Amino acid sequence: MTIGVQRPSTTRGAELPGTDAGERAAVEARIATPVLFAGLALLSLVVVTLDANTGEDLRLIPLLVVVPALVSVFCTVRQTVAVAAWIMPIIVVSRLVSGGAFWDIASGVGFTVLACGLGVGACSLRIRHATEIARLRSAAVALQRQILRPLPVLTDQVLVEGIYTPIEEDRLVGGDIYEVVESPYGTRVIIGDVQGKGLAAIGAGFAALGAFREAAIREPALTAVVDAVEDAVVRHNGFSAQTGEIERFVTALVLGLDGDGRVQAVNCGHLPPRLLHDGTAAPVPLGRTSVPLGMAELSHEARVAEWLDFPPGATLLMFTDGVTEARDAAGTFYPLDERLEPWAGLGPRELLDTLHADLEDFSGGVRRDDIAVLALRRAPSGSRRCPVTADGGARRAAEAFSAR
Repeated sequence: MTIGVQRPSTTRGAELPGTDAGERAAVEARIATPVLFAGLALLSLVVVTLDANTGEDLRLIPLLVVVPALVSVFCTVRQTVAVAAWIMPIIVVSRLVSGGAFWDIASGVGFTVLACGLGVGACSLRIRHATEIARLRSAAVALQRQILRPLPVLTDQVLVEGIYTPIEEDRLVGGDIYEVVESPYGTRVIIGDVQGKGLAAIGAGFAALGAFREAAIREPALTAVVDAVEDAVVRHNGFSAQTGEIERFVTALVLGLDGDGRVQAVNCGHLPPRLLHDGTAAPVPLGRTSVPLGMAELSHEARVAEWLDFPPGATLLMFTDGVTEARDAAGTFYPLDERLEPWAGLGPRELLDTLHADLEDFSGGVRRDDIAVLALRRAPSGSRRCPVTADGGARRAAEAFSAR
């Protein structure tokens, strides 16, 4: 029996803005209109005053022609048009008052109109490009979110809570993956991180995820599950090479939990998990770490499954490098082990909420990579008999176990 419950506010990270929201963000003004025009009025007053004092030798008012171009970088089209409409009369009147030949005046006025028009056009093109990028970003992140299982997940062997916050910049979209599958051989769990960024990394991650979902149910041995995912990544790299994409590897940690409370692990170049138990938090020692998925042909050693201690009441924390490589303003990496020690007595959900809030505070809200974290706790005996009803019984069951 597997119970999946989605927590939009914490499990999946911040709510994904839809395409409309992304477009609104793309065209939002970075400078408030009252502030913009207060500054513009002050600038105009200063320039006109200085121009009056410098006389014919140094004309400063024509320099105002660059203002619409500067404003177009930060403001909306409407604001840029308004600024152009403010600047043009000032420059045109100044040019007419200063006198001169007709063609000199006409060329000056024409240049002013052209410069203001170019500023408005540049603003329009910038917003159109930003809107297209926002649509692409929303589609990529939505694709990531839809392919990954909602959390928490409760099986006969384990409760799995998690947080997943994908980065939403188009260049930096990553390929963090995770999955929980209940099979005839127990519960299989994977967490992984694809090398590189962008949509190609997402494709490699999906290939690994699909293979894991099938092999986790089909293969009795955990190493056979990992071999199936290895083959899928290699095949995906072969297809990618035909289209000119680079080959990618996937670091992954794969666990298998049986009905006797035992845990097997196969580590494919991934970060070791942390075990929180009896007030302590420490890395789980893994003696055999193999090469990442997609690189088996470079190693002469077969992958080996190790047995881990996972006592009742303990929490096993699995995570990607978006956690350990988070940095503060000074460039210091996030001290995960130092932070976990005081939180060793927390339940999975409270632990993840605390970790997520601390990461945001440590990095100042600036993220450079996806963040995926899974917190596992052995399900108490009799978990199969927990109610699963339409009125939220599944959620209450997961929350009850998470609090233990």
